[in-house]
Amino acid sequence: MKTIANFGGWMTKWFTCIVVAWAVLNYFLPELSLWAKSYTNYLLSIVLFGMGLTLDINDFKRIIKMPLMIIVGTIAHYVIMPLLAVFLCWVFHLDGMLAVGVILVGCCPSGTSSNVMSFLSRGDVALDVSIGLLSTLCAPFAIPILMETLASQYVEIPTQKIFLTAFQIVVIPVIAGVTVHTLFAKQVRMVTPALPAVSQLSILLIIGVVVAANNAKLISKETALLIPVVILHNLLGYLLGYIFSRLMHLVYPQGFRYAQQKAITFEVGMQDSALGATLALKAFAAFPIVAIPSTFFSVWHNISGSVLSAWWRRHDDRLGIDPNSLTGKAPEKSAEVSTAR
Repeated sequence: MKTIANFGGWMTKWFTCIVVAWAVLNYFLPELSLWAKSYTNYLLSIVLFGMGLTLDINDFKRIIKMPLMIIVGTIAHYVIMPLLAVFLCWVFHLDGMLAVGVILVGCCPSGTSSNVMSFLSRGDVALDVSIGLLSTLCAPFAIPILMETLASQYVEIPTQKIFLTAFQIVVIPVIAGVTVHTLFAKQVRMVTPALPAVSQLSILLIIGVVVAANNAKLISKETALLIPVVILHNLLGYLLGYIFSRLMHLVYPQGFRYAQQKAITFEVGMQDSALGATLALKAFAAFPIVAIPSTFFSVWHNISGSVLSAWWRRHDDRLGIDPNSLTGKAPEKSAEVSTAR
């Protein structure tokens, strides 16, 4: 188990590089992952079952005990990212199935990578996990409604299929994981070190499927615009998430402290792109190109999240800002006062 845990730690450290290398390999050798196209929903279910195994009843109790920040953070995520997606499609004149793909990834819940980034930046990880949990559980309801509202101008949205697929691969595995953790906590602790490696391997295979399925269109004039769109979608999500949390700090200073502002920033800006890719392959099976924005997002937000969390940590260390600071401002240095005689 120690070997698997070390392997998982190595994959976490180099995950972005591994994703890029794996995507390139599948671009030239699509047969490596194409066989798994019919199993992407099961692969994501494994990831979310693993997420459930890391949770216990206390994580749900936290939502009841501190509902304001968690609910507000979840609403911010489901308002900011979908509307940003629509705005960017308009700015870059995207239409058709590419626009559907951009909006789909914008309508997804927050990504699990945000928990790691929040931890690295010394944000409120408990709040981060709680928002991620609530946004994930809301996904089967939020995604079909948002897609029908924002993307139906491009294509008929299979809302029922999106709901059923999301419910099957999101809610059921998470609840099953929590139940197993509750009943067999001791045994779960023994296998927990292996979960990161299993999840990352599953996500890699999903990415490989998307790249393989879009082999002919992945690098083309049609998809070139997706790169700036995805980058701006993610970066503007961070910016608007931070601005939103700062505004909430003015309303409720004790609740939206500096650490909570970091958590909400990452929760808003980072998406569950693996879910986006899986839903695209299942709900829009005839148009695998819909999954490309989610794949690009998966690579990019791991890069940007790592850079932002590292910058935030160095920034705080340089200015001597306490992680539990109320405002996030550097402490004032006491000035030496000399008396002239």
